[in-house]
Amino acid sequence: MAITESTARRYELADPDVRLMLAVREGDAAAFEQLMQRYQNRVLTVLQHLVGSPQEAEDLAQEVFLRVFRARKNYAAGAKFSTWLFTIVNNVAFNARRGRSRRKEVQVRDEVSSSGSVRGMADLAQAASGMMPTRVIDKEEMRDVVRAALDVLNERQRMAVLLNKFEGLGYADIAEAMQMSPQAIKSLLSRARVALRDVIEPYLQSGVRSPLE
Repeated sequence: MAITESTARRYELADPDVRLMLAVREGDAAAFEQLMQRYQNRVLTVLQHLVGSPQEAEDLAQEVFLRVFRARKNYAAGAKFSTWLFTIVNNVAFNARRGRSRRKEVQVRDEVSSSGSVRGMADLAQAASGMMPTRVIDKEEMRDVVRAALDVLNERQRMAVLLNKFEGLGYADIAEAMQMSPQAIKSLLSRARVALRDVIEPYLQSGVRSPLE
């Protein structure tokens, strides 16, 4: 869908991350690094919950940022940056889950500009997994319960919950990221909450884990 100039301007004014991405489009390596620092742990956390494997999640997070890098020249501000980014995350996770996409050594073409800034962005993207620290969680048991609860959800429910609870996205933004209607997302989240409650409530009330785990 074509993005009008007024729509693009509205998102540019409202979202500082959109402005950073527009700077990336113009070859600003520092802007790309800022976006990675803002989102790398968030992307990694969502992917870990989606694929289960920390190592695979890091590989996929790297792929996400490589896609951002490769898409930079065609980027247009038609949504919040986080919505655009998690659309890519959703697509990468979707492909990975179905075995149609495995991490490949992506050979980013040398596009060295006279300043070298574009090459710098490519290097940053390829180094993404190495920059991501392992998430530290003090409450190991509670983490396990939450993870087990998320595991009972189907793939779409899990993605919707992660974007809603971890990223704070609303129905409209989640719908755009997952290419579904807002009403469908609302229904998806409603069913997911029921399923999560069945697993988490027994633990919160008595410390007993649900047999569903």
